[in-house]
Amino acid sequence: MILLDIFITGLISGSTYALLAIGFSIIFGAARIVNLAHTAFYMVASYCIYLVSTKMGIHPGWGMIMAVILVTLLGTIAYQIVINPIREHHGAVLIATIALAMAFQEIMTLIFKSSYLSVPALIKGFVPILGVKVFYQQILTFGAAFVVMGGLWILLMETRAGLAIRATAQDREVANLMGINESRIAMLATAISVGLAGFAGAIVVPLTVINPRMWEHPLIMMMAVVVLGGLGSLKGSFVGAYILGFAESLVVFLIPAGAFLKGSVALSIMILVLLIRPDGLFGVSFEEER
Repeated sequence: MILLDIFITGLISGSTYALLAIGFSIIFGAARIVNLAHTAFYMVASYCIYLVSTKMGIHPGWGMIMAVILVTLLGTIAYQIVINPIREHHGAVLIATIALAMAFQEIMTLIFKSSYLSVPALIKGFVPILGVKVFYQQILTFGAAFVVMGGLWILLMETRAGLAIRATAQDREVANLMGINESRIAMLATAISVGLAGFAGAIVVPLTVINPRMWEHPLIMMMAVVVLGGLGSLKGSFVGAYILGFAESLVVFLIPAGAFLKGSVALSIMILVLLIRPDGLFGVSFEEER
């Protein structure tokens, strides 16, 4: 049944975009950083899993854990060296982060060439549902994404660190006056953000092919999701991700040559919503920087 294929594909795409967009929104909200290298960490995590599982013979599950830890450390180091010294100059941050993404792309190309690579599924097999083969790896992918997003919600809403992140996103100056170390919170937000990007790469890598330019399309879609949902809104990122994820799935399955049109249709939806609601679906108003 084609409707089930559309639903499953939309869930997986939406979950991937949600992880990326929520991570992007966290670092933008807490540190006002527009990190265009965000999806490059997603790509690096995918290559780490390939290297560990295929070249070193370690189980892909352990490879995923190692990849998320490694990418989080890499992102934290990149923040300290590249972003933090210029973070108050937003134009410089944009240029630096896109340059960082291109550097990662070229490094992966030098090491792995431009070949299309793959990683074996963590769980093999499938279950037939209404005549459609639903693979266990697909179930695991969006199941793991929901668990991580639920854990992130608990972190942000029920812990002191989460309260500090939300307070800093609401008003950096007042947060500083209340004794919150804004620089430390920016570092924590960066680690969480990059960790989510790494995890997105980890869970989706068995369902896709790896190549040095695999970060480009997710970057476009992530930005579309963030703008559609409302810049800085975590709820907007979540809802917008599934709107565009299912829109992509509908285009791919119902329109001839839809795979070539999915990006254009998704961006058209974003533009249409912005014409009606310029702040996005759940736009957040930030304080004026003083």
